Amino acid sequence: MKDSASEYLDIRGLKLHCRIWGEPSSPCLVMLHGFQDCSASWQFTVDALKQDWFVVAPDWRGYGLSDWSGADSYTMVDNLADLDRILDHYTPERAARIVAHSMGASVAALYAGVRPDRVCAFVNVDGFGPSAFRQDPAPRRLAKWLAQLHDDTPQRPYADFDEFAMRMQSENPRLTDDRARFIVQHWGQEQAEGGVQRRADPAHKRINPQPMSADEMLACWQQTQAAVLWVDGAQSGLWARLTAQPEEFERRSMAYGNLQIEHIQEAGHNVHHDQPEQLAQVIEAFLAR
Repeated sequence: MKDSASEYLDIRGLKLHCRIWGEPSSPCLVMLHGFQDCSASWQFTVDALKQDWFVVAPDWRGYGLSDWSGADSYTMVDNLADLDRILDHYTPERAARIVAHSMGASVAALYAGVRPDRVCAFVNVDGFGPSAFRQDPAPRRLAKWLAQLHDDTPQRPYADFDEFAMRMQSENPRLTDDRARFIVQHWGQEQAEGGVQRRADPAHKRINPQPMSADEMLACWQQTQAAVLWVDGAQSGLWARLTAQPEEFERRSMAYGNLQIEHIQEAGHNVHHDQPEQLAQVIEAFLAR
């Protein structure tokens, strides 16, 4: 297992944790985790990379070892601004190579369009944007958000790290014992009163009261200049959902001038947990081109 180190950056009033592998003299590769995840879950993919990379994987605000914001909700635009500062710090003079999963891929996809000069290659891992048909009307959405402010739900407690690992494996049977144990040691935190909880602000569970529309999202994607690789887990169900709406899928895929698509077998949504070796191979082959 490749050794990682921790660095903390002062960004927009918070200390954000970045996990790094490799030497700064190597080409920089930025890896962004998804919703209810943390930077350490990229360990298995990093271990499988053949080339020498300087890998930077931040914990988004409110996750892992990064500060909680204290706000009522977490928004994608906050992550967008944080990513801009992270890239300014680690790759100020060169356009970035970004690998991002799920929610992190949604942030990176927006950034690649908003700041097209700052991204040269983007690998989107099982995240092709939110459904255009799932967004609640504004009155219902805002009422739900107000109700959530009165009914906070803490992160689920676990008796110990073993129970946490078993819970992860029950949600993802492809997750091996060793990988599950590794993830929960970084993802969980022992509580003073006993037990273990996820290192995540419960405010992440609240809905975004002002989400970006699909049209606004696509307007950003259409400005992307980077080469884009979309990778899905063949058993995640995402491809089936997208192609069940052919017009919407075409609208999204045609937003990119240079899009490649790869499917990784025997992988669900968390491709980086299920088939990290295959994912690493696909990433490096794409970046080499």
